[in-house]
Amino acid sequence: MTGTLYVINPNSSQTVTDGIAQAIAPLQGMGAPIECLTLAEGPPGIESQAQADETIAPMLRLTASLEDTAAGFVIACFGDPGVHALRDRTAKPVLGIQEAAIASALTLGQRFGIIAILRTSIPRHLRSLGAMGVLDRLAGDRALGLGVAELADPDTTQARLIDTGRALRDEDGADVLILGCAGMARYRGVLEQALGLPVIDPCQAAAAMMLGRIKLTQTHRPGG
Repeated sequence: MTGTLYVINPNSSQTVTDGIAQAIAPLQGMGAPIECLTLAEGPPGIESQAQADETIAPMLRLTASLEDTAAGFVIACFGDPGVHALRDRTAKPVLGIQEAAIASALTLGQRFGIIAILRTSIPRHLRSLGAMGVLDRLAGDRALGLGVAELADPDTTQARLIDTGRALRDEDGADVLILGCAGMARYRGVLEQALGLPVIDPCQAAAAMMLGRIKLTQTHRPGG
């Protein structure tokens, strides 16, 4: 399987896309080339189910235009919008960052905690976890109370991340943490150092998993 791994940010924030590219830069040169793209038609940030759903149609149009040069697709929004629809449209491997992060967390600890951006994000997470059958491994899902745009303030975001991660560790019993938004990537290292727990950036988890899929020519539709 040859071509480019396309990592698609379904919101229209180039700042978020740049952060994703920086997070997965260590994986460049380890297989397929990686290109991070911004969905121009997306909202500035995806903070509700309605916003997530509205990105699916333009995302499908974008991926269709990339089909001939793609080795695989990663949808870089923690709600995994359109992942199953895209799998219906292409035989190329497709991953969402949420499912990849959770799959990684299950191998790094017994009970995982999710750091959400807003309280309204948590019901979406719980629906996905229920569909995956992993609710019994969830220690807790706690929100920072910051929107996507507000994550750009490093001092506030870092302090909230540490406080929220500490609560997940000490009060909920999490032994591995998942950053519940593509815009949090830059804080993974400082959070691991502050809390002494493995921390999963979902974009890194999905890109690393996808490079293996591409190398092994493994997809949801073999021979498709």
